[in-house]
Amino acid sequence: MTKVIAVTGASSGIGEATALRLAEAGHRLVLGARREDRLADLAARIGDQAVMLRTDVRRRADMAGLVALAQERFGRLDVLVGNAGVGIVAPLDDLGVEDWEDMIDVNIKGFLYGVAAALPVFRAQGSGHFVTTLSTAGLKVVPGMAVYAGTKNAVRTMSEGLRQEAGAGLRVTTVSPGVTATDFVSSSIAAPEVRASYEAMAISPDAIARAVEFAIDQPADVDVNEIVVRPTAQA
Repeated sequence: MTKVIAVTGASSGIGEATALRLAEAGHRLVLGARREDRLADLAARIGDQAVMLRTDVRRRADMAGLVALAQERFGRLDVLVGNAGVGIVAPLDDLGVEDWEDMIDVNIKGFLYGVAAALPVFRAQGSGHFVTTLSTAGLKVVPGMAVYAGTKNAVRTMSEGLRQEAGAGLRVTTVSPGVTATDFVSSSIAAPEVRASYEAMAISPDAIARAVEFAIDQPADVDVNEIVVRPTAQA
């Protein structure tokens, strides 16, 4: 069944891989990200079945606009893949307050703004699916990732609450990637030796995209709630 799927953070990494995989499966895509040039390139590669809108998930109006675009162009929205996220690896002693605020704004508020935009649409339709990218950092907390893990676990908790409130027509899935070959590894980890060890074990973003596709493709009466995908070598 062809679905209309909005993907945030679609300009690179897991979001880009997810968009490409879902497009190949025949779904219609509504792509959102801050990097408009990369987003436009992705939409061009996919073709007529994709539309795009520059989207900053920290802005409630942007998330509302992304959902509205899906309705305007395709008449509905079946799935919201909330993939936009930011993570800074640093000890709390660094007092990176601005980084903390950014992680809260993107990872937590971005999730909630997506719910605020899509939930009324899903209720009106009688169906819908929230798929949200979390992280194994929230399952195994390590030094330097306290705030990042905290934001992911906050969304994990809210997603479970959403699932319990959703009722029979709505589905809620969280996907927790382990170390994945994305900009997160190259840009967020300052220590060269740690970054090198992560890069050596990282799996392809397409591995996460396959998990997202699996959850979306289940029958309407099957809700895959939590998926963890990590490198075999990751402790």
